[in-house]
Amino acid sequence: MGRLTGAALAAAVSVFSFSASAALAQDWKPDRPINIIVPWGAGGSTDQVTRVTAPIIAEALGQSVVVVNQPGASGAVGTQEVLNKPKDGYTWTANAIANNATYSVTGLVPDTNIDDWHIYLSVANVPVVSVPPESEFKDFGQLLDALKTRGKEITVATAGITSSGGTAIAALADTGDFEYNMITYDGGGPAAIATAAGEAMVTTQLAVEQSELIRGGRLRPLAVLSEEPLTLDGVDPIPSIKQWLPDMVLAPDYFGILIPRGVPEEVVATVDKIWEEKVMTSEALRNYAETFGAVFAPSYGEEARARAMPVVILEACSSVERGEAVNDPSTIGIDCETRTEVAKQ
Repeated sequence: MGRLTGAALAAAVSVFSFSASAALAQDWKPDRPINIIVPWGAGGSTDQVTRVTAPIIAEALGQSVVVVNQPGASGAVGTQEVLNKPKDGYTWTANAIANNATYSVTGLVPDTNIDDWHIYLSVANVPVVSVPPESEFKDFGQLLDALKTRGKEITVATAGITSSGGTAIAALADTGDFEYNMITYDGGGPAAIATAAGEAMVTTQLAVEQSELIRGGRLRPLAVLSEEPLTLDGVDPIPSIKQWLPDMVLAPDYFGILIPRGVPEEVVATVDKIWEEKVMTSEALRNYAETFGAVFAPSYGEEARARAMPVVILEACSSVERGEAVNDPSTIGIDCETRTEVAKQ
């Protein structure tokens, strides 16, 4: 599989089936298609990377894998749908792991936490602060000044409060001490497109959702929420947010496929093997990451859980500080006073 193009991603539809061939000899032999529910709109970060990994799994299993977009309530609608389905191995989800791990804290999906899922991570993503090309803001310093003085006059397009863009602007506001006016869309892709069209003044969605718009001159990137500048092919390096907010706490935001616990053991053993042998060595996934500004970082099982915990802790505790938490993070084993995980659920 070659590099994805912006046109190919834009052509993605809400339900897309990947035909399978050349099955591997595995313990689990699914006898019907597998559904991966993406709880966000088509074209966003979760949708993009899932459509790269789904055909790899389909080929290995010898069975079709269908990606179903089911957006709503910052990913909670689709996530709850997966939890409501029979635990037979035929319904999975895909998301940023921090979402599934903290939905109970925000009250969006009350009865779930990180240990309700078998975790298969594929990439780490970083948010980028961008504005339309005709924007008055030429760098993040100018935008920061405006946010501090004009506050809710500044509109910010995201995929919702718990989306990567939503948590990014909230973290920026916490550190920079400002207010803003959030406009929400069904996914990160639509939020980025809306900003390029002038519906919002700023977007803080992920680089993978903005990269084609940035390359095409339809968005101007001001800063990336990472320790180091971000380099995209054909674009000047995007400076680190640390240039303006040196004390901002950052953690890699990992994305992948999640299978609910309770499925047959042979399902997990089979997907573990596919992830290690096929996904973790995939040139298609590596090319996607390099092209769209993600970090190639596939892992599964306990290693994936360990990688995810820093961003899970950050998001859970930040929701408390912002007054968005419905349940205390201690209910999922996180001590925000020390910002550590104190128990496994």
